[in-house]
Amino acid sequence: MAAEAKKSDFGGKAHVALNDPKLRANFRRAMDGLMAKRAIQFADPDEWKSLRARGAANRARALARLPELLEQLDARCTANGIQVHWAETTEEANAIVLGILMKAGAKRVIKGKSMVTEEMHLNAHLEAHGITAVESDLGEYIIQLAGEAPSHIVMPCIHKNKGEIAELFAEKIEGQVYTENVDELTAAARKALRGCFADADAGISGVNFAIAETGTLVLIENEGNGRLSTTLPPLHIAVTGIEKVLEKLDDVAPLLSLLPRSATGQPITTYVNMISSPRKPGEKDGPQAVHLVLLDSGRSRVYGDTELGDTLRCIRCAACMNHCPVYTRVGGHTYTFTYPGPIGKILTPQIEGLDCAGDQPHASTLCRACADVCPVEIPIPDILVRLRTEAVRPSATAGVKGGGSGRSAAETLGWAGWKTMYASPLVYGLATWAMGLVGNLMPDSLPMLKQWTSVRTKPKFAAKSLHQLAREKGFSDE
Repeated sequence: MAAEAKKSDFGGKAHVALNDPKLRANFRRAMDGLMAKRAIQFADPDEWKSLRARGAANRARALARLPELLEQLDARCTANGIQVHWAETTEEANAIVLGILMKAGAKRVIKGKSMVTEEMHLNAHLEAHGITAVESDLGEYIIQLAGEAPSHIVMPCIHKNKGEIAELFAEKIEGQVYTENVDELTAAARKALRGCFADADAGISGVNFAIAETGTLVLIENEGNGRLSTTLPPLHIAVTGIEKVLEKLDDVAPLLSLLPRSATGQPITTYVNMISSPRKPGEKDGPQAVHLVLLDSGRSRVYGDTELGDTLRCIRCAACMNHCPVYTRVGGHTYTFTYPGPIGKILTPQIEGLDCAGDQPHASTLCRACADVCPVEIPIPDILVRLRTEAVRPSATAGVKGGGSGRSAAETLGWAGWKTMYASPLVYGLATWAMGLVGNLMPDSLPMLKQWTSVRTKPKFAAKSLHQLAREKGFSDE
């Protein structure tokens, strides 16, 4: 379906977003609130430093043993009665999920929040095969009604204000009148979704953490919709990237403290769901069958590089984007692909390829705000610089998809000329003399200057070089 067919146009979309005052106001208001709430939660710098070190260590330890832990997770889940499936690509994952649903005769699906299924474009795939999938997370439900993609990985509809949501509900929900009362809007969504939970043939969810030691799937949420999606229907399909594995159940504790405080400024999330098996004899609720789909989709390639592999530590808290001066001004849809913001700038080019998303690592000021707030210490700015390098000069050992695609013969020739000029005093003297004569005559529209002059004033070349001026003042070149 074709995420591969997409190509990022960050510059063009950013220009449109920057000229949308409503969008910018929506993001500014939301981001300011999220940053303030997070700051309150981590007011004690010593506690933040200690907790962050534990969370980062737990994620790093799990990634260091990823192949082994994935096999252990498979074995433990299987022993618990969870059926495990492996998918190398999003197309394979879609086929697996569709096959499970068709075998069960499922026609109606209720979904908990899942960024991996967004990455797969699962809803569209199921719809194309006659299966209706309804998002049960309030934010996801809103953007599904609007026919849009998430603009944030925790709060999918953060780009909309209550007036826009009120108009959407009045248009899309039968019998709903226009109201900007938030409680009434929430109640309208709850009423519309209740029947979907009850009628669903299957539930689909993401996974926050998968515990290799016990074969447990950990899902956290605030609305209760995830719990309904995974326990009420007779069939539950959980979909996750292979990087979400943790070694032990004890490793979850610091991450359960870090994630909600980093994401929404809550001291703890409202619901923590732990699923280790389908319904057992004598139990009154829970699905009769549970399936786990483990998706690679380029993650093994990322894992294979020592520096780039740190990307996979991410726990999807979105703190990096909440504090990013670029994301907060242009919003999530500017990034084209599923994952926006700083984490998207390092993950997307590695999954989709630098040939498709090579402009995204450049959409950063390298201010390091993302690294300062990351709860698992991902060195995002360092990885951004590495990806910029890989785009024009791929390393012999790196397996970055699309590496070298940004290399330009003209740019290579230009830098070779620069090197030659600065290596030879004679050539340097001739070049500066020539630029003093003709440099100011070059038009702004010249291809080699256009990108620079589109946002900056063209530099003015001095008529005389410093050496010439010094000689005129009686100073010797020696």
